[in-house]
Amino acid sequence: MSLTVAAAKQAEKLRIDGNSYFKKDRFGAAIDAYTEAITLCPDVPIYWTNRAVCHRKRNDWTRVEEDCRRAIQLDHNSIKAHHMLGLALLQREDYTEGVKELEKALDLERGASPKGYKVEEIWQDLARARYLLWEHESTKRSWDLQNLKETCMAALKEKHFLDTSQVEGFVDENIQSNLEQLEALNGVFNKAAEDDIPTDVPDYLCCKITLDIFRDPVITPSGLTYERAVILDHLHKVALIDIQLSFPFIYMHIFILQCHVLILNFVIFKVGNFDPVSREPLYSSQLVPNLAIKEAARAFLETHGWAYKTD
Repeated sequence: MSLTVAAAKQAEKLRIDGNSYFKKDRFGAAIDAYTEAITLCPDVPIYWTNRAVCHRKRNDWTRVEEDCRRAIQLDHNSIKAHHMLGLALLQREDYTEGVKELEKALDLERGASPKGYKVEEIWQDLARARYLLWEHESTKRSWDLQNLKETCMAALKEKHFLDTSQVEGFVDENIQSNLEQLEALNGVFNKAAEDDIPTDVPDYLCCKITLDIFRDPVITPSGLTYERAVILDHLHKVALIDIQLSFPFIYMHIFILQCHVLILNFVIFKVGNFDPVSREPLYSSQLVPNLAIKEAARAFLETHGWAYKTD
């Protein structure tokens, strides 16, 4: 057996040991095991991401960032590395780069497992990152606008003072003109700040079930639009029913024909094959992406970052 093969086998054993320590919350021991594996085989990205997960558990975000960057050098498509790097960047308030990394992780995860639970987890982290980015930029814009407003008002008042001192008579008219100019100026700055003031998201951009803004909207034959994951969850709902108690014997054979599974006297019966609002029959194959609403929601979020806030 060559030294390379032996080192690879030993490194893999250390990875398994590290996983075992991690499950027991022995993060220090897990880090030691993954570090030994990295020493033996430094070009295996999963060793770096596994160690980064341990650092994350200990809130050591500097080391999380270091390990994730190394993992991405080895594998540009590492979902876990992009995800954790994004989180690490948020910790040091580099919101712009953090958003980019989380967007990359989400795109990769959607390509690998579009219906996987990680898509929702990464999206939630991305929404939080985008909200933090908006909050950071909004605060800066607010300060900049306030400073500019104060400068403009001071200049306007100075102009009014000079005009009043140089012109005899018509003082009342000058005062009125100055007040109107100050009011107009105030209106301009209030208008400029409107996009950063949280309001209500328009109803047509929100799912009728969750009332949250759309991410992946689909439209039904009834013309109603829902969030894809939510309506699919509704359509896949099942119920466990005791057929001897629930139905007279004469109807039992008809009921069983509609069921998916029969267990003793119980059946697992699909109960969600209908539109939750119109109540018309509905199957997942009838759902069609609502691209117009998806683009409208994206455009709204682009200019109203406060709408990313998730409670």
